[in-house]
Amino acid sequence: MGIAQKTIRFLTIAVIALITTTSFAFQSGEDTHTQQDGGQVNTQEEVRAYIEHHLKDSHDFAFFSYTNDANERKHFGFPLPVIIWTTEGLVTFMSSEFHHNDDGHVIVEKNGLKFAKIHSKIYELENGAATVAFDDAHHATNASRVLDFSITKSVVGILFAGFLMFLGFSRLAKQYKFRQIPIGFSRVLEPLVLYVRDEIARPNIGEKKYKKFTGFLLTVFFFIWILNLLGLTPFGFNVTGQIAVTLALALFTMVIYLVNGTKDFWMHTLWMPGVPYILRPILAVIELAGFILIKPFSLLVRLFANITAGHFIVMSLIALMVTMKEAFGPVASTGMSLALALFIMVIELLVAFLQAYIFTMLSSLFIGMAVEEHDHH
Repeated sequence: MGIAQKTIRFLTIAVIALITTTSFAFQSGEDTHTQQDGGQVNTQEEVRAYIEHHLKDSHDFAFFSYTNDANERKHFGFPLPVIIWTTEGLVTFMSSEFHHNDDGHVIVEKNGLKFAKIHSKIYELENGAATVAFDDAHHATNASRVLDFSITKSVVGILFAGFLMFLGFSRLAKQYKFRQIPIGFSRVLEPLVLYVRDEIARPNIGEKKYKKFTGFLLTVFFFIWILNLLGLTPFGFNVTGQIAVTLALALFTMVIYLVNGTKDFWMHTLWMPGVPYILRPILAVIELAGFILIKPFSLLVRLFANITAGHFIVMSLIALMVTMKEAFGPVASTGMSLALALFIMVIELLVAFLQAYIFTMLSSLFIGMAVEEHDHH
């Protein structure tokens, strides 16, 4: 009963925080697109554009938007720091100066330089340029891309997931000092930790070496799982749907199994025993391509594609209340949209765990292949 009360209290606090954490609203009167259509999404093309915008990373954190009686678009959320490297060095400012504009109509002037944001990419305009011009190949002719080190919404999600992991596991570790059986939410974490250790790390890496890599596998599993769950909340996170994030995770796995590869691993990779000498260079190229390209690629694409597809399907089903309104009426289209979206959301909860499990399992397999000691007879 105590656990149930704590769970209800936690969910209540989370809902209240979601509703009340609207730090400020800023106006985007310069955004001609929102002035023309009032910020509403009605057609199928607008729905697709809205979904694609949601799947991308963002330089600001917006909870929701609405159009007031004066036909002004209001966005509730909070800005994030923009940190860019320009021709004049490091430049920083808050993303609120772009006024939620993402089509280059708002120009930000800092340190004598002009910047425009188009499709989440920031351009530095040349002297005398008022807007960014593009050629037929969609390359900027009077501006250049800057090196962007900004704290984007995905970075906020990563930091938040790291904070939750630190909070949960520091509490779990502290409880082990005083009792054998954890209490509270730590009782949920303990069986998952034991599962990753006993069912993933130990059988795939081996009894002698699994402890060395269990910390990494636990970190990857809970990091991906928490980010996948955050992506299903109204906060709008899509961290594991960013290919840069999945690429970084795959590179971590690749570096670990290449650095920790045994002598037998490299011998079987570069000069495979037991096969004709003429075939060994060919097999070496194939094996190296597998460990350096194919295996990391399979890790990053599987996670990225599944999470992105899940978000796209959920938002497409929610959009049925708009696109199917004329055919079925507002009540039927809304009911159908909510029922289908709820069904897919339940499946997405399973997918969130499954993708974390698959990434961790494959990582442990690749590490196990690299650190395995071969018996020579």
